[in-house]
Amino acid sequence: MSVLKSASTRIQNAMTIDVEDYFQVSAFDKHITRDEWSSYQPRVENSTRRLLDLFAEANVSATFFVLGWVAERFPVLMRDIFAQGHEIASHGPMHERVSSLTPEEFKRGVSATKQRLEDITGAEVIGYRAPSFSIGPEQTWAWDILAETGHRYSSSIYPGQLDHYGFPGAPRTAFRVQGCNLLEIPVSTLDVFKQRLPIGGGGYFRLLPYGAFSAGIRRLNRGDGMPAMFYLHPWEIDPGQPRVSGLSRKTHFRHYLNLHRTEPRLRRLLAEFSWARVIDVYDIDAQPAVSKWNANCIPSATG
Repeated sequence: MSVLKSASTRIQNAMTIDVEDYFQVSAFDKHITRDEWSSYQPRVENSTRRLLDLFAEANVSATFFVLGWVAERFPVLMRDIFAQGHEIASHGPMHERVSSLTPEEFKRGVSATKQRLEDITGAEVIGYRAPSFSIGPEQTWAWDILAETGHRYSSSIYPGQLDHYGFPGAPRTAFRVQGCNLLEIPVSTLDVFKQRLPIGGGGYFRLLPYGAFSAGIRRLNRGDGMPAMFYLHPWEIDPGQPRVSGLSRKTHFRHYLNLHRTEPRLRRLLAEFSWARVIDVYDIDAQPAVSKWNANCIPSATG
C-alpha cells in the first residue's frame, strides 16, 4: 500500500516549519543557556507571520512543528497559524535533543507540549519532530513513547550520518515502526554515487545554489517518485537578527550564511513545486510497503 495520498502525476511535497527563535538553535547551546532565553527579545512571531504571508500568497498550506516555549508565549500566533489552514505539530518543549534526555524526561516533555498545543488551538496534535533530527539508533525508545502519548507520526531522523546527528542504514522513505502505531517520515536525502546527501532544507537550502537544490527536488519527485520533506526555520528569513558573539567560524558560517537570500529562494521554491501539509501528503495510517529494513519500538521504562 502506498503511503502517499496524492494520485496525480505531480507529486505534492511536504512544507514544514520548525518554529523556534534564533537564540534557541542547538548550535548556540554552549553560548546561550535556556535560563537566558527570557532575556532575549523574541523575533519568532514576526518572522513566522512573514512566512504565513508568503504561504498565503502562494496558496500553500504547511505543517508547523512548534516549540512549546514559543507556544506558551505566543498563543494568538498558534491560533492564527491553525485558522489559516496549516497543521500544528510538536517540536518538543525546550529544543533539547532526544539524545540528551532520559525516557522519563522525554515523555513528560512531549506529553506537556502536545496538551498545551491542543489547549491553545482546540485541535488534535498528531505529529512530532525531534530537535536536530535527534532520534538515532540509541533513541528508538522515543518512538514507543510518541505512540503511547497519542502521536501518530514523527519526522525525526536523518537517514544517514552527518556530523551531529544521523541514523545510518535507515530508509529514505516513510516507514511504520514495528510494534508502534507510528509512521516515521525521514527528512529528504538523495543517493548520489553511493553517497547519501541532504536535500531537505535548512542550512543546505541556504548553502547550495538554488538551481542545484531545485534539481535535487525534481530528482526526488520524477526520478525516485518521492515527495520532498522540506523544512525551514523562521529565523532563516530574518537577516536582521542580532549576531551572537563567541561562535566558532564553522557555527557562524552555518547559521548566518545567505540569510538575506532565503526569502526570495523560498518564493521560487513555492512557485516551482507543489506543497502541502504533512497530513495531506502522507496517509498517516497506511501500511507502507517499505524497504527490507525494519525498525522496532523498544519499550520505554516510563510505564
